[in-house]
Amino acid sequence: METQKKISVAIAEIITAMMERVMENVLEKDPFIPEEHKAKKPLYAALVPDEIFKGSHFERRFTTPFGKVWERLAKVAAETATEKSEMGYSIRGSVPVERLRRIQEVLNRLEHTEKRGQRITPNWEEELKYILEGDGELIPVTVVCDIYIEKAEHKYAFELKAPLPNSDQTKVSKEKLLKLYSMVETPITDAFYALPYNPYGKKENYNWSFPARWFDMKQDKVVLIGDEFWDFIGGKGTYQLFITELNKLGIDYRKRIYKEYLGFDNYEIEENILITQNGTNPTTNN
Repeated sequence: METQKKISVAIAEIITAMMERVMENVLEKDPFIPEEHKAKKPLYAALVPDEIFKGSHFERRFTTPFGKVWERLAKVAAETATEKSEMGYSIRGSVPVERLRRIQEVLNRLEHTEKRGQRITPNWEEELKYILEGDGELIPVTVVCDIYIEKAEHKYAFELKAPLPNSDQTKVSKEKLLKLYSMVETPITDAFYALPYNPYGKKENYNWSFPARWFDMKQDKVVLIGDEFWDFIGGKGTYQLFITELNKLGIDYRKRIYKEYLGFDNYEIEENILITQNGTNPTTNN
């Protein structure tokens, strides 16, 4: 229970600090100014209410800083359950030159359509098996992973991306994972491509097309989404703590955004927006 409390407090501190920076930005440092918007985009302003673009203005200043917040949250969650947790951790090793060539071959096949216009379906097990059959001169390789943890004498690396990553980000992550698994006397136990939350609900329903070019998001064993990731690094129940804290914080911040940023006095705040991936509301289970 003490561990869970520490995680909850840490999550709340990180999210609160980020949201306060966002609020300061949109209210003071970089507010939406209708006159400037109309001067720059008179056609848009003539057709669409200012409130729509004011919302977009807020969204851009909210989503950008959230990228690093995911990593900080993961590091905090892991610290309570592991011997070591690091962000931006460099892993060094040696990879046979033929394996490096095969990695690029696999990535090129996944990126480009075949002659008949059909794209190859990702298959982690088959791809890695083919790559590991390569040999040759050893080439020094360094991979910088988003999150690195050590627990019970095992070492794990994670590429942690936003829930709806783009194709280029995912390609880079896949190349990193393939290089880690291709290292001779690999310094890691396992490496994973992780998403902190699944906007589609259950894993079998995840349907964002860009990462699906590079991974089988439903079947590849190196893919962790939502609760799989959080409970792996922080122990069972970590994901539920994460969702619970965000729901709690969301009530106050949505009120502030309505009143202070949008200028709405009459509004209703829906509680517990986020749910767990089995469709339950974590705050009703405590």
